[in-house]
Formats: sequence, structure tokens, C-alpha cells
Amino acid sequence: MEVRDNRIHFEGISAESLLEKYGSPLYVYERKTIEEKAETLLNSIDYEPKELKYACKANTNIEIMKIIRGKGIKIDAVSPGEIYAALLAGFKPEDIMLSINNPSWDEIEYAVEKGVLINLDSLSALERYGKSYSGTKLCVRINPNVGAGHHNHVITGGPESKFGISYRDVTDIIELASKYNLKIVGIHQHIGSGILNPDIFIKAMRVLLDVAVNFKNLEFIDFGGGIGVPYRKEESPIDIQVLGNRITAEFESFCNKYGRDLKLVLEPGRYFVAESGFLLATVTSVKKGEKHVFIGTDTGFNHLIRPAMYGSYHEIYNASNVNGEKIPQVIAGNICESGDTFTRDENGIVDRELPAFKEGDIVCIANAGAYGYSMSSFYNSRPRPAEVLIENGTARPIRKRDTFEDIFKSNLDL
Repeated sequence: MEVRDNRIHFEGISAESLLEKYGSPLYVYERKTIEEKAETLLNSIDYEPKELKYACKANTNIEIMKIIRGKGIKIDAVSPGEIYAALLAGFKPEDIMLSINNPSWDEIEYAVEKGVLINLDSLSALERYGKSYSGTKLCVRINPNVGAGHHNHVITGGPESKFGISYRDVTDIIELASKYNLKIVGIHQHIGSGILNPDIFIKAMRVLLDVAVNFKNLEFIDFGGGIGVPYRKEESPIDIQVLGNRITAEFESFCNKYGRDLKLVLEPGRYFVAESGFLLATVTSVKKGEKHVFIGTDTGFNHLIRPAMYGSYHEIYNASNVNGEKIPQVIAGNICESGDTFTRDENGIVDRELPAFKEGDIVCIANAGAYGYSMSSFYNSRPRPAEVLIENGTARPIRKRDTFEDIFKSNLDL
């Protein structure tokens, strides 16, 4: 994204022209950002063998997954639907690991049928799996009692987390594996999302490495993802080279003690795609209330739920007047819910100093490439936006805009 003539452009293409051609609202992604992030992380870790997996729950657009596949990155899936998407995007079954929480049995069977490695995160699931698939390979997810993230809803490790088998229950894992002749080839953890401090990641890494010595036949150790991006201008990005150097040093030291080199696995999601994506919308009304100026738009939390769900912060621009005089405003959606505002925190509405909007101006919400479209819905029976990819100075559609027929066709086909 860049500013030209006081307006937002994407590789020379104006936001206005994109909405004129593809309609409003619209998700826009920049290919070069995805590729640059992938290359940066790959180059930051000197250790070999290593493997990066894309936690595709962040964004399952097939064309975006193909870009990531082109960088040699594999897939971390959390559902059969994501396995389906990965295969559709050209990934091979051996490129995919299913890290599933509270799985139903048919979901396990689907993964086995597709030839995907399964990562189980409870003793009960491990025993049930062992009874049916004795002698097979699998991975287990450990809860290292360390959690971190930008909001308590995304902390996936520690005593309050539903994820993983406690690091204290390693003996039980090994006994079940022996009972059913299961081959535990990998152990895994994921402590949370939005981590900007390398110290937290390394702390959790050390806990998992302490657990790893109990497993004698490992092929890999997966330290999860959670690498954050700066959502606010004043936030500093995580120093990827420092993180990569520290991960390399920790893992090399462990492998020397373990007696052989294992594969090092990381599985970021947000880090690859968040900064590539923008949600464009059109201002439909300007309402001066008693306490706030409400800028109404033709989008809502049905298209980007993070602010309403987490109080998450996204940089917002007046794409039609980037450098205009700023006034306090609240950017609001068109959903019939009081929480449908984009300028808020965990406690509710917060005014944002932004260039004054008028009807017809374009709102640009940044860092929307992760957990934007993938968490969208048909709430209020409103269709989801189209998606467009910017590459080499051109734009091409990568998902069509939904219609009312798309929302209701499954009911009509009964």
C-alpha cells in the first residue's frame, strides 16, 4: 500500500478504481507482502532440516495458499475442511498435519483416509485412536504451561487453555503409545497468537524441549506459530533475525544432547498474511451523535469480526483523503448490533483521530489479511465481499462476491 496524490493505491492501482470494478466492500491482498514475509522467516533460521507450515486458519483463500505453497511451505490444518482446501490448493497429503481439538471420530477417519498426519491433544483421543489405528505414526500436542497472546481468547497454552496434553502427563502419553504400538514421531505446542517478544517464544520452546527427551523416536519437534505483527504504528515488529538466531541456537544445543538432528518445525499463520490484506468499504452516512461522530459504512463485523470480538486495533485510513484534517470519529458497520464498530477496545467504543470522512469516501482497514475473511459470516443475511489479489501492478479476482442465492441455496435444495 502506498499514498499517491493523497489517495491510497496498491502497486499503482487506486482504491477507488478497485471498488469501481469489483464493488464495495472488498478485500484486497498484496502478493509481494506474502512472499516477502515467507522469505524473511525462511532466511532467519540457519538450522537444517527445518520446515515451515502455514497455519491456514488465518486465511484459506485457495490462491493465497498456492502462493505460500510456491515458497516451499507446508500446511497446518485444524479441520477436515482445511485439509480439503489444502489438497485443492495443490498440497500433497504428506505436506499436511491436522492439529485438531476435540475431534469427532469421522474427522479422524477423514484425515486417515486422506493420508494426513494427525496431531492429537488429549489422552482420551489418543486411546481411541490407538484402538483403531495401532502401529501408525502420529504427533501429540503438549500444553507447556506457558501461554501468550494479544488477548486472552487467543492464548492457547497454560492452565486456562483447552489445548494440549499437560507436560506433566508425559508418562501417560508414553504408556498409551506403548499399549497400542503407536509411533510418536513428533511433539507439538502452540502457546498463543500475536507474540512480539522473542523471550516468550524461547521460554515455551525450552519447556517443550525438556519434555522431548522423554520421547526416544522423534523425527520432528513443532514449536507452533504465534509470531505477531504490529497492528499499531507505535508497536515494534518482532526482530525475526534475532528470533531465528535464538531458535537455531536452542535447537542445535538440544539435538546435540538428544544424539541426532531432528527436524525443526514452525507454523505461523498471521505472520505470513496479516499485513498483506486490506478491507475497503464505502462511507454510507455521517451521523453526529451526542458523544460521537459515527461514520457508517457498507461493511461490518460480519466481514471483520476482530475488533468486536477482541477489541482488536486495526489502522484505519481515509483512502480518499489520507492527509486531511483529523477529527475524532467512530467507524461503524451496517450490522444490527451495538458492538458493530471498528474503532473500539475491549471496553467498547473509542474515538479515533482520523481525516474527516464524508459520504462516498473509502475506508481502508489495514492488516486484515489474517482472520478477516476466514472469520466472516452471513450474519444479518448479508453477503461476504469479493477478494482481489494485487500482483505485478495488476489486480485479479480470487473470490467472487456472494449473492443472496449463495446464502440460501442450501435451504432451497432440501
